[in-house]
Amino acid sequence: MPTIDVDCAELERLLGWSWHGDIEKLDELLAYVKAEVKLYSKQENVASIELKDTNRPDLWSVEGLARALRCFLNFEKGSRSYEINPPILDVYADVRLSRIRPFICCAVVKDVKLTDTIIRGLMHLQDKLDQTYGRSRQKTSIGLYDYNLISPPLKYTVAKPDAIRFVPLGFEEKLSLAEILERHPKGLEYGHIVKKHSMYPILLDSKEKVLSFPPIINSNDLGRVTEATRDVLVEVTGTVHQTVLNTLNLVTLALIDRSGKAYAARVHYPDEAPYPSKQIVTPDFSSKRMDLSVDYVKKILGFQLTAARIAELLLRAGLGVEKISGNTLSVIVPCYRVDVMHPVDLVEDVAIAYGYDNIEPLWRELPTTGGERAEQRLINIARELMVGLGFQEILTYTLTNPESLFDKMNCERANVVEVANPKVVTMTCLRNWLLPGLMEFLSNNQSVEFPQKIFELGKVTLLDETRETKTRDEEWLAAATSHPNAGFSEIKSALDAFFMNMGAEWQIKETTHPSFIEGRVGTITVNGVHVGFIGEIHPLVLENWKLENPVAAFEINMSRIYNAKIAK
Repeated sequence: MPTIDVDCAELERLLGWSWHGDIEKLDELLAYVKAEVKLYSKQENVASIELKDTNRPDLWSVEGLARALRCFLNFEKGSRSYEINPPILDVYADVRLSRIRPFICCAVVKDVKLTDTIIRGLMHLQDKLDQTYGRSRQKTSIGLYDYNLISPPLKYTVAKPDAIRFVPLGFEEKLSLAEILERHPKGLEYGHIVKKHSMYPILLDSKEKVLSFPPIINSNDLGRVTEATRDVLVEVTGTVHQTVLNTLNLVTLALIDRSGKAYAARVHYPDEAPYPSKQIVTPDFSSKRMDLSVDYVKKILGFQLTAARIAELLLRAGLGVEKISGNTLSVIVPCYRVDVMHPVDLVEDVAIAYGYDNIEPLWRELPTTGGERAEQRLINIARELMVGLGFQEILTYTLTNPESLFDKMNCERANVVEVANPKVVTMTCLRNWLLPGLMEFLSNNQSVEFPQKIFELGKVTLLDETRETKTRDEEWLAAATSHPNAGFSEIKSALDAFFMNMGAEWQIKETTHPSFIEGRVGTITVNGVHVGFIGEIHPLVLENWKLENPVAAFEINMSRIYNAKIAK
């Protein structure tokens, strides 16, 4: 959970409200944004505020915090509207960045009156966004510059590690890009992001002066903001365009809240992918509209609210209401509320504005005796049977990657549920079958004595357009045996004993599967329903996983087996 250090005098000034040193009073107000004071320095008048809602980067600055809290204090109603003046800056992106760090968004904020406290707050916001929302600068990184020292237009391009030299922020001597990665503290910390490329990103002005070496460090000449700075250039580079744009919006809005006037920038991209269009104007302060049903609010919260009352609560939560049509509200979600993705997020804001303490508990009048679900009972029986058959249970991660699911299994890639913000390159999607996890386990345990007989009973996630989340989870069972003589007959005998004890009638029909040897693979049916496959793993798959012994395996859909038994 992010923690931000807030100058209390600045927060009181932006709020237009004082708690007169009563931290408990401040805590009561912070509860509306799911935050609390963790530490307070009376001498410095600085509070460390822990934000429990990690999905709201708009609260990670004193300006954003004040923006949200003023609505709960009834000093403002609804979402703030922000204006952006016509573009005064052009930025040209090099096509060679498409596979390195393709996206850049910029804005110029003029007439900002900066103080040491405000600058420290901006640096704090920059650091929080870089570390969390920007995934330690891998996804986004931010640069702030004195615009009056820059000669537009800007050129976002690439350079060889030893081709350009400049004085990095905090240093007094010129260094090459390669030397920065070896000698500068930021280069040592973030150098791994660019070291894998032969060319490095660089941001230059029209006079070839270096603004920054993204995402590592700004230049000491142009990339230093002081109390004398009045016009600020905000620049964000990264790998995901929407995240880069959101980050730019948040920093720019914080400067506008300091009485700055924002001017847009035109970013010129090459025609090639992955760029969304040839020219983009940034920042983008446009709001989005979402429909919210009164019945849906009642269903989630469990009590009745009128459309007018819901609208009132939404305004108090800092959201806008465009209109009310019967039982549906058209809600305006401002650009800085990047956390709002689904109507349930709006319901949460309604509940917070209503006050959780004001919700009356509803006690059930019927007995709620617990009991094991029939599906879970079947799964427990399956687990006991596999252990009884001599297989050892393993547990693998539900998060994996397409290379393991498809490439190493000799399968063509298919659509799976991907993670929008993966923290680890080996965990970028949810598994859609279990066998790759078993193969990885065998690959990592070749020093263990053979034979090895393992199984896993767990959830896989499949795409399903009929569901609200567009996905569904199913319980699957996979088993594998590996030793010098492992073959089809052995794994079939195990599966036969499994189904016999389950009381299920099953059949095998010859089929083909790219992960298995042709002629030694079959599809499994229970009561005429296809539930899985069985066979000997293909030598190419064994080679991909660096396995020396043959492997025979099966994988079955326990959810389908349960339904097939019920249908019988």
